[in-house]
Amino acid sequence: MGEVKVIGSSKSLFCARVEWALKLKRVEYEYLQEDLLNKSPLLLKHNPVHKKTWKDYPLLPEDPYERAMARFWAKFADEKCVMGAFAAFWKEGEEKEKAIESALESFTFLEKQIQGKKFFSGDDNIGYLDLVMGWIPLWLNVMEEAGGMKLMDAQKFPFLHEWTQNFIEIPLIKECLPPRDALVNYFNLGMSYIRSMAAAKQ
Repeated sequence: MGEVKVIGSSKSLFCARVEWALKLKRVEYEYLQEDLLNKSPLLLKHNPVHKKTWKDYPLLPEDPYERAMARFWAKFADEKCVMGAFAAFWKEGEEKEKAIESALESFTFLEKQIQGKKFFSGDDNIGYLDLVMGWIPLWLNVMEEAGGMKLMDAQKFPFLHEWTQNFIEIPLIKECLPPRDALVNYFNLGMSYIRSMAAAKQ
């Protein structure tokens, strides 16, 4: 196997997924921090990434139906929960309230999926779906703070809350998390930019 390079941004929840997966599979890699506003020749040369697989530590279930369901819920989480949370983060007023309501409805489905389980994989080891949901403990928490909202309520979503506690305590997960302060600054800057653009249009 050739040398693996991960070209990413430490603030990206999607790059964190890739790092978590590689660590679970014990694939050695070199992490290259990328300036997304000034993309390097290396990134431009190798993007999009060509498919490469490693057989150790399978992330998806072997059963075809369970694999399909994992992919379905991953797609649902990205399209409804991630995008819903971002919408709730940057919108204001009545639109923000509607976005929060929509995001909460989506998280209700995830709450039902994790009920009675330690991890979304269904056993004591994290899997594909856990990595997809891995943005919730840190990124969502920071988005809530910067966006002045609350989505992940422990009383409303007790099973999801318990999962976040179990997930965030895994050593290899912690290793790839960006510093919280840096992420808070990143989202605060994003919110300031959004508000300045909105003000300029008035």
